[in-house]
Amino acid sequence: MEHKKKLEVLAPAGSFESMKAAVAAGADAVYMGGSRFGARAYADNPDEHGLLEAIDYVHLHGRRLYMTVNTLFKEEEMGELYQYLLPYYREGLDAVIVQDLGAMDFMRRNFPGIDLHASTQMTITGVNGARLLKELGASRVVTARELSLDEIRRIRDQVDVEIESFVHGALCYCYSGQCLMSSLIGGRSGNRGRCAQPCRLPYEVRENGKKPGEPLNRKQERNVMSLKDLCTLDLIPDLAAAGIYSLKIEGRMKSPRYTAGVVSIYRKYVDRFLEYGPDGYFVEPEDKKVLSDLFDRGGFTSGYYKQHNGRDMVALKEKPAFREGNQKLFDYLDKTYVEAELKEVINGRAVLEEGKPSELELSLAGVCPDGSLAQVRVEGQMPQKAQNQPLTEDKILKQMGKTGNTPFVFANLEVELKGNLFMPVQAQNELRRAGLEALEQAVLDQWRRPAPSGGCGASTESTAPAAPTAPQPSVASPSTSPTPFRLYVSAEEPEQFEAAVREADVAGIYLDAAGFAPERWPDAVQSCHRAGKQCLLALPHIYRSHAETFFKKNGKWLREAGFDGVLVRSPEEVMWLREIKPELRPVFDASVYCWNRETVRLFARLGAGRLTMPWELNSRELEPVMEELHREGLDGELVVYGRIHMMVSAQCIRRTTTGCVKKREVLTLKDRTGALLPVKNHCAFCYNTIYNASPLSLLGLESAVRRLGPAVIRLNFTTENQEETARTIRAFADGFLRGQEVLQPCRDFTRGHFKRGVQ
Repeated sequence: MEHKKKLEVLAPAGSFESMKAAVAAGADAVYMGGSRFGARAYADNPDEHGLLEAIDYVHLHGRRLYMTVNTLFKEEEMGELYQYLLPYYREGLDAVIVQDLGAMDFMRRNFPGIDLHASTQMTITGVNGARLLKELGASRVVTARELSLDEIRRIRDQVDVEIESFVHGALCYCYSGQCLMSSLIGGRSGNRGRCAQPCRLPYEVRENGKKPGEPLNRKQERNVMSLKDLCTLDLIPDLAAAGIYSLKIEGRMKSPRYTAGVVSIYRKYVDRFLEYGPDGYFVEPEDKKVLSDLFDRGGFTSGYYKQHNGRDMVALKEKPAFREGNQKLFDYLDKTYVEAELKEVINGRAVLEEGKPSELELSLAGVCPDGSLAQVRVEGQMPQKAQNQPLTEDKILKQMGKTGNTPFVFANLEVELKGNLFMPVQAQNELRRAGLEALEQAVLDQWRRPAPSGGCGASTESTAPAAPTAPQPSVASPSTSPTPFRLYVSAEEPEQFEAAVREADVAGIYLDAAGFAPERWPDAVQSCHRAGKQCLLALPHIYRSHAETFFKKNGKWLREAGFDGVLVRSPEEVMWLREIKPELRPVFDASVYCWNRETVRLFARLGAGRLTMPWELNSRELEPVMEELHREGLDGELVVYGRIHMMVSAQCIRRTTTGCVKKREVLTLKDRTGALLPVKNHCAFCYNTIYNASPLSLLGLESAVRRLGPAVIRLNFTTENQEETARTIRAFADGFLRGQEVLQPCRDFTRGHFKRGVQ
């Protein structure tokens, strides 16, 4: 891919008005959602007509529009995707921002020529993930917000994709795409654009199990997960040097005024950098004040670009209830950008000659996709010889120069009069109107596309997976004998492993890479094999430079331990494993999302040996996924017990409250309802996980699980001690393997989304 030399200022547009304000303020491109499948379901997203109009609007001004289709797709929705995208594709939509890998593969096959941008929701954190997405058809990667400049530079140096990174606006506490907190607490899924932002609420931090006594954090500093807004004006030269092309501003839920204000500031400084370079670049303090006046959550942070995490990034104190606004600034932004009607400068030439049709030639530069000149020529009514007052050049200029509500304004209009002529005002107006309409059409035609060949949903590639000729039965009916489940255990701590390896019913154990010293891996594998069990290594939830260093240092143990497989938890690890140890067929964890048949087929091509069912689909929605697994000859796995990872964060609760101790431990967050959320810091890979207050338990729902037909059921152990682990294994073995009626091994539990799902 040949990269453009300039930087792109990419603006959010949660409404048609915000889109217009962003373009007026100087955005090179905007990203906005349609009526469905966008990660901001509560924005004022336009309907089909409105989005088509928005696409035309940005193109008439030489800008671009990227459509957010960045939610995960349920199987029933995949059938609607083609017809949903088709009108936007034909209108000339510039790119689609995608989270769902199956949906992206579908778009690649069915919508040739459209750019596919891998959403930040895909949690792309390094070279391996970028390579995978490039291989799957992405032209651009929106990096995880947590990446450093060095990590981004490595991606750009090693992978031929455009880099888009966030430069301003709200920061999520969790790695985007890895947050289930809103989903599990209130049923509003961030993966479906409905996040309720529980990270902005106050929490008490306590030592694990310490119920009485004072919390670790001070009373006025309870917002331990509410990050300050990002502001990177000072870093623009560094961002460019790292290889970032598109500077992305967050804020599709913000007002048109906010959008205009932030875009205008970043436009100013990108232009300053492009003109004067890094040596002549400087930032005026009053412009930072403008950004603060537009929105202030408790100060700005430069984010993760130069630090991995830190207390100074957190807005620990609550925002003041009232803050006086800068009305002078607001009025200026409204008048200059929000209420302004943007016009493109055109040139024209009108020729009037007796006995010939009137002519109008118009041209416009700089708005076509290839930078070419748009030119049109129209003819109108034939002028007549004047009986008394002939037309003058000034009269024609006055009448023909009116562009009204069109997106154009004349920079220059030449008039050539040949003789003493008369032409009615109405005829002059019709000539002008025909010319302006033809020019608008000529510009838009250069952006638009024909419908893809092959019809609805048809593949344009011979390599696309073919549909089976006949459905293959895969799900056991309630009347058949019980499915012979294999029971696997995931152990994050050594004492959980010790309990699991002694239980005869356990067929395999996942050994958490963060919780077990690498030199112990061979002994653990041998213990499993002596007990007739498989042993697999569970890779970290986030694979970044910490993980790369860890596995380079401990590569000997990985190669020699004798693991039977690995549990991959991010797209990064799919490519990494292919290069490091390709003979180990991976099990894809629930965090490598698989919500539909398209994704199943894609993961089969990527070499998955087994797929873990996602957390947020209910049992009915899981059925087509499991059926497709069986058609592909893959096993399905279902977690039936364990605390669900609600958040995976680069931030560290311990470091925020009392400072880094470089010690793996469990703290507790107490929310406003009194619920206690365990938090574990995985120091080997420098990330935190926040778990659900109550563990998932599907004990008692054996028949519903059996109908799905997973080959493996899994128990995830996170904070349990050895005795709790052993008791839980026995209960689930009795219930699921032997069909006995047993009591729940824990007092408080949740069914997760197995019954209710998410919207």
